[in-house]
Amino acid sequence: MLRRITALIVTLFLSASAAAQQDAAPDADELRRLLTYFLDGASRNDIAVHERFWADELVYTRSGGVRTDKAGILVDLRKGVDPWEPPTTYTAEDIRIQQYGDTAIVAFRLVAKLGGENPETLNFLNTGTFLKRNGEWRAIAWQATRIPP
Repeated sequence: MLRRITALIVTLFLSASAAAQQDAAPDADELRRLLTYFLDGASRNDIAVHERFWADELVYTRSGGVRTDKAGILVDLRKGVDPWEPPTTYTAEDIRIQQYGDTAIVAFRLVAKLGGENPETLNFLNTGTFLKRNGEWRAIAWQATRIPP
């Protein structure tokens, strides 16, 4: 009997926690749209999309362990696309969003599909911290970790 009561309490607690997480992200749809907009633009190396998405004080830790900022990202983009690099399409899967007022955490699996002669799919775990200012969400911190094949 005690096991049943304990199982019931744990189930109720987990259900309440899941509902609280859903309620804790009132801007989840807006953040998902922003992420999709960004990944579509990043697939095309669209500088304007990067300028809109990243906050000026961004701290970005790349999957290779190199830290950069918004200015560094924009400098790299303005250098142009390397003609020897295959076109890459980015999408997000397993998106989790937690919101704390004007701050949100967006965690997801980034799927990078490289085209060209030898197509390849790479997966990364990405976590972005967003801040809402003047009605706009912007990424202020980003961490990317490559998932080994």
